[in-house]
Amino acid sequence: MAEEASMNDKTGGGPGPRRTAALAVVAVVALLTACGASPSSSGGSTVTGSAAYRAELAFAQCMQTHGVPDFPDPNPSGNTSISGQPPANSPAGRAYAACKQLPVGGTGTGSATAPATASPPGAVATDCLAAQPACYTPQQLRVAYSIQPLLDRGIDGRGVTVALPEQAETGPAQFPAATDIRQDMADFDKRFGLPPVQIQVNTTLAGSSASPWLASEEELVDTEIVHAVAPDASIREILVAPAAVSTPAKFAPTFAAYVRIAVGYAAVMSQSGIGQDFNLSEDSWTSAEVATMNAALEYAAARHVTVISASGDEGVLGNGSSKAVKDVILPASDPLVLAVGGTSLTANPATGAYLSETAWNTLPGLPSSGGNSDGSGGGLSHLFARPAYQDGVPGIGATRGVPDVAGDASGITGMAVALNTTGGSYVLKGAGGTSASAPFWAGLIALADQEAGHPLGFVNPAIYQIARGPLYHKAFHDVTTGNNTTVLTVTSSPVTITGYQAGPGWDPVTGWGTPDAQVLIPLLAR
Repeated sequence: MAEEASMNDKTGGGPGPRRTAALAVVAVVALLTACGASPSSSGGSTVTGSAAYRAELAFAQCMQTHGVPDFPDPNPSGNTSISGQPPANSPAGRAYAACKQLPVGGTGTGSATAPATASPPGAVATDCLAAQPACYTPQQLRVAYSIQPLLDRGIDGRGVTVALPEQAETGPAQFPAATDIRQDMADFDKRFGLPPVQIQVNTTLAGSSASPWLASEEELVDTEIVHAVAPDASIREILVAPAAVSTPAKFAPTFAAYVRIAVGYAAVMSQSGIGQDFNLSEDSWTSAEVATMNAALEYAAARHVTVISASGDEGVLGNGSSKAVKDVILPASDPLVLAVGGTSLTANPATGAYLSETAWNTLPGLPSSGGNSDGSGGGLSHLFARPAYQDGVPGIGATRGVPDVAGDASGITGMAVALNTTGGSYVLKGAGGTSASAPFWAGLIALADQEAGHPLGFVNPAIYQIARGPLYHKAFHDVTTGNNTTVLTVTSSPVTITGYQAGPGWDPVTGWGTPDAQVLIPLLAR
């Protein structure tokens, strides 16, 4: 029997996501004994409860959860210096691939430091809105992608449920801190004038120690973005124990389980947070694991549920890759998934009016997430034949091309999300990574479902039909600049892997591009 909690968020006061540097707030280097290095005191001190210590502890606990139970906790009385990198195919390497979103910065040696960024209790820090360039409010994002005209005529997602598989949290003693999603959403709604969000939580897969209302940054970002795009849609959080998705062998059956849960509740499922933390490149999976996930997606498609997945944040590399080869990730590469890549949006800072877009890529510069450089995942599958809806599309050969579409993934100029900080204040940060663009599209499909009066289900054929028709340049912003070249940094010396170029029409960086929702949604709903 599913265990659930529900809310109509009228109570409470006031990056990317775990993988996205835009939402990270501390630099951490904590790769210790289990990863081929050793902890040592550098003569400094790390105060228990400080941001640096909490960050190191969070990384250690993540490694322990993901298959390295003897990974040592940090020493509260001394800084940690490290060296080395775990082999990618070792238990420590697989755990590091799942947890590396926590360390931000660091080159493999040195000590952890954390800036003092906490605001006084009750203070409101609107840093990303005040920054140059600034992030966008939900209202500005709606204007840029022509969502607002739909909302103005009552197409707001009402009657549609969006399912969000998310990592279950067990307590606030982690960094970034897990906070009560009811209070966080109340602050977000009040700040941006949104109606109260309606959330239900399913804990069937969460484990006995999970707290249903505690949410990570990833869960908050997914929820706030869906709510901003489709403010009257219901949201169903499906909490998943981290250990249940810590390896491909565990992930595949768990994915199948939560897809089936989602089918029972929702018309749309966005694979974002769980997908970014734990999904890996295609060569990480056995044929049996791939078949298990594909069978679940067939089950969803047969029941008219749209499954959306982030295409990955490491450019032309598969997530967690240690090989200098082009790859795509699962489940985004499955032909039954609407795969979403990333862009960097430029809109009028006063009105939100659309100006331009380019492919999202953090290069040139240093890697921004403590691992390979960040950029829109995309390329050509090694596992799946080209689906019929991609037949004849220039740039796609005999195999599935990824992604299908894209959305804003820039952590610098992403949509502002409200996050609780230590001390009870809120900060606004730009949501980034394809784990922000995927829930954006989940909100859009919720609008299309409402417009149609029924769940649209597997939308890929309709997307491609529209994009190949005469209204393409009205229904989409064709993103024609940028690339997803990336730098592999887990090797002894950094290796640049030349990616694909964005160009006219479909490309393996941004797909068909981003939506002009006022035109696209009615076309999808036909």
